[in-house]
This record gives sequence, structure tokens and C-alpha cells, in this order.
Amino acid sequence: MGVYLGEYQATKALLRDSTYSQQTRHDLLSVLAEQAQQAGWAAFDGGRAADARGLYEESHSAATEAGDTDLAGNALAFLAYQAVSGDQKAGVEIAAQSCATIGPDAPAGVRALLHERLAWACAVAGLATEGERALAAAETALASAGDAPQPDWVSWVDSTELQIMTGRCWTELRRPLRAVPVLETALAAYDDTNARDKALYLSWLGDSYLSAGEVEQAATTADRALDLAEGVASVRPRTRLTPLLTRLDAHRGLTAVDTVLEKAAAV
Repeated sequence: MGVYLGEYQATKALLRDSTYSQQTRHDLLSVLAEQAQQAGWAAFDGGRAADARGLYEESHSAATEAGDTDLAGNALAFLAYQAVSGDQKAGVEIAAQSCATIGPDAPAGVRALLHERLAWACAVAGLATEGERALAAAETALASAGDAPQPDWVSWVDSTELQIMTGRCWTELRRPLRAVPVLETALAAYDDTNARDKALYLSWLGDSYLSAGEVEQAATTADRALDLAEGVASVRPRTRLTPLLTRLDAHRGLTAVDTVLEKAAAV
């Protein structure tokens, strides 16, 4: 987080202490908004929720002043992603506001990202129909991207990312027959060098296996996720795996379950 926060603070000092045109001020505010989002995500990933929320709020303020609706919408999407775990209604409302902020002329990647985050908020809140509608909107946006340039900060949003979000949503909605195939397909293309992300996403696959009654598959998947999560700086893979491991505890006596629970206890 230190690197991102340092860059953010340097730009903030430049805005405060320098002389520039109004256009340059707007450009600097957009840079500041993006840097605040990067620092906020690093804080969130490191388990510093309050720091993350403050940075997202500052990002939204800077982006709004700059007239940068794409970054303002993304700041709201970050706030929604964080809020929904505690206040589901507020999370859905903020995510919907993020989509309304950008408008239909926003770059395709931005529309796809914000609609998939709305889908996630809806899934956590148990709103299956609304979540499916948001996923369809994300898919439509992604399909329309073509060769048009996209902001660097949405470059990671592709069909695989959308598949993973789709699987995560169906997992949260306890629809394993929908979640498992899409997650298996997406994660088969995911290289183990992306250890943090793959460990995190495997937790949803393991969760869906267990919901489908495939206990050994769930335990084997959790075991793989633990291996990948070892040594990564993010707290989120282990945080996500903890409820799955707790559910697996009811199945002690199965070799795969005993193995992964012993490994988890030793980490």
C-alpha cells in the first residue's frame, strides 16, 4: 500500500502547492482519483477497511470535481463492493448509483466492470433476477468493446473475469449447478502464477462444490487454494476460505477433509 499511498500524497501536494491552468487542475484531479482508488484497493486487500473507505470517498470527491464520471462511478463501485458485506441494501443502492453515474457513452470496459460489481452486490443481497440482469448488461458492454481504446484501469476486465464474477454470483445465490461449470471453465485458463487471485476464486468453487454435496471436491479445492495463498500479501484468500473450512469441519473423517483441515491449522 505504501507505494500507492505515496504517489497519491505526492499528487495531492502538487495540487495544493503549484500553479496551473483549470484544465491541468482537472487532469491532476483525475490522476488523484485513480491513485486514491489504487491505494484504497491495496488497503482493502490488506485488511484495512476504514483506510480503504476513506480513500474511495476522497477518490469520488476528486473525480466529481474533475468531471470524470468514469472514475467517479468506479469510486462508488469500490464503496459498494466494501459496503455490501455489512449493509446489503446500501451496497446495492451505491452500486446502482455507480452505473447511473457513468451513462451509456462510457467506455465498454467501464460499463462492464461497474455492471458486474452491481451484479455482485445484488447476489450478496439475494437478488437473483437483478443480479442476472446486471451480468447480462456487463456481457453486452464487453461484447461491444471492439478495438476502441479503454482506460488502463479496466484492462483486466475480459471474458474470463466476467465468467469468474458470474460463478461467484451464482455461488453466493446458492445455485451450484450454475456456478460450478462456469468457475471450472474460467479457472482452468487461470495460471497458478496469479496465486492471489486464483486462490481467492477457488474459494467460491469449493463453496459451490460443498453446496452441491461434493464434499471431497470441496476439500481438494480448498487444499489447492491454501497452497496458492501461502505467502501472498493479501488477507482476502484466507478470509474467504475460513467459512468454507468451517463448513467442512462437519465432514471430519473423510481423508480429503482431514487433510485440508490439518493443513489449515498448521498455516
